[in-house]
Amino acid sequence: MRVLYYDCFCGISGDMNLGALIDLGVDKNYIIKELLKLNLSSEYEIEVKKGIKKGITGTKVDVILKNQQDHHNNIEETHHHGHTHGEALVHNHSEDAAYSNQKLEEHHHHNHEDKIGPDGEAALSYSHADNLEHNHGETHHKSHHHQHRNLKDIENIIKGSTLNENVKEMSLHMFIKVAEAEALVHGKSLQEVHFHEVGATDSIVDIVGAAIALDYLKVDKIMASTVQVGGGFVKCAHGVMPVPAPATVNILKHIPMKTGIVPFETTTPTGAAILAANVKEFTDNMDFVIEKTGYGLGTRELDIPNVLRVYLGNLKGKDEDIEEQYLLETNIDDMNPELYEYVEGKLFNSGALDVFKTPIIMKKGRPAIKLSVLVSQKRENQVLDVVFKETTSIGIRKFKVEKTMLNREFSKLKTRYGEVTIKNSYYEGKLVKYKAEYEDCKRLAEENNVPIREIYRSIDKVIDEG
Repeated sequence: MRVLYYDCFCGISGDMNLGALIDLGVDKNYIIKELLKLNLSSEYEIEVKKGIKKGITGTKVDVILKNQQDHHNNIEETHHHGHTHGEALVHNHSEDAAYSNQKLEEHHHHNHEDKIGPDGEAALSYSHADNLEHNHGETHHKSHHHQHRNLKDIENIIKGSTLNENVKEMSLHMFIKVAEAEALVHGKSLQEVHFHEVGATDSIVDIVGAAIALDYLKVDKIMASTVQVGGGFVKCAHGVMPVPAPATVNILKHIPMKTGIVPFETTTPTGAAILAANVKEFTDNMDFVIEKTGYGLGTRELDIPNVLRVYLGNLKGKDEDIEEQYLLETNIDDMNPELYEYVEGKLFNSGALDVFKTPIIMKKGRPAIKLSVLVSQKRENQVLDVVFKETTSIGIRKFKVEKTMLNREFSKLKTRYGEVTIKNSYYEGKLVKYKAEYEDCKRLAEENNVPIREIYRSIDKVIDEG
C-alpha cells in the first residue's frame, strides 16, 4: 500500500505543502498546466525555487499576484490595518516592521530567481516588492483589494473548470472545511460566509494545487503526524488571541495537536484544511518503508528547520485493508427526481465515500428511492446535514459496516496513444486485476480522435505483450 505521510513537526501551510509535494516528485509543470483550467492565470504567477533551511535543502513555492500595490503601501496596511483570522485563511501578522524591511532588503539582492508564469514559461521580470512575506510559511503577496468571494463563487470557479472530477471533489472538500470553520466562528451559515483571504487567487491556487498534486501521486492512504501549531499570539477578529487562532482550532477539531515549539503561528488554516480533508490517519508511528522524502520550505528563519517534511512509502502487511465505515439509508417518495444529482454532489463534497440509489416500492404501492450513503465516522455529521437540509427525508437508518479493500499500487503505462495510469490490485501477494484510470483513457481518446474502446484495447495489448 502506497502511503503519503505528512511530518508536521514545524506545522504546515498551503505553499509549504506545494513545495514539499513538488520536492517529493510531483511535476511542477503539470501542476501549473492543470491550474490553467481554473481560468485565473491572468491574476498570478508561480515561483518555484530550491533553498536551504538550517542545512536542509527543499523547495520554496510562492504564488505572485499580478495586481499588487506599491510595496510601501503593503507594509503600511499590513502592520496598521491587519487582516483577521475570522475572515478566512488569514496569514500570521505577528511579523513586525523590522522583519518586513529585512525581507524587502533581502529581495533587493535576489532579483534573478527563476519565476514560472502560469503558462509554464519563465517570467523574466522580478521585483523585490513581489515578495512581501507575511508568515512562517505562506509567503504569498496579498493585494489589499481582495476579491470577497463566497463559497458559491469558489464552487463556480472549480466546477466550471475542466479539471478532473477527483480534483474538483478534493478541492471543494478543502474549501468546505474552511467554510465550516468560519461559519462556526461567526455564527453564520456556509453560504453567508464571505471569504476574504481564501477568496484571493493565491489561496485558491494553494488549495486546488494541493488537490492536483495529491491526485497526481495516487497514493492509497494519506497519513500525518501530530500537528505543531506554534505559540504566541495573533490578531483576530476577536482581538489578540493565543495561537492557534479560532478558525484553525475549528478545522483541526478531533485532530491531535502540539503547541509552543516557537512563539509564532506554524499551522495556517489553509494547511489545516489540507490535512483535515485528506488525511486518513494521524499517528506519530511511521510503520512503513520510506521510498522518497520531500521538504517544503517556509519563510521565517527559526531555531528549528522551518520546513514541512513529507514521505512517500509502502505500508507493509496484509494485502487486505479493513476499515470501519457507516452506511446511512433513507427512503424518499416525495422529492423531485431532478434534485438527486444536486444532492449527490453535495454529499460527495461533504465527505461521502459513495452514494447510490435503489428503486423500491413502499406501503400502499408508492414507488420510491432508497438513498444510501457510505461515509466514515469523521464525515458523518456533514453528510447528515446535507440529507436533512437538501432532501425531504425526516429520518435516517445507520449501520456500521466493514469495508475490505485489496492492496493497490499505481503505475504508469506507455501505449501507442500516450501514457496512462494503471491501478493494480493484489491478493495474497499476487496481482489479481488491473484497471486503467478512466480520465486518462478519456483524455487520450480525445487527443487522438479515436474511440475510447481503442484506448482500452491498446492498454490490454501492451500488458499482454509485457
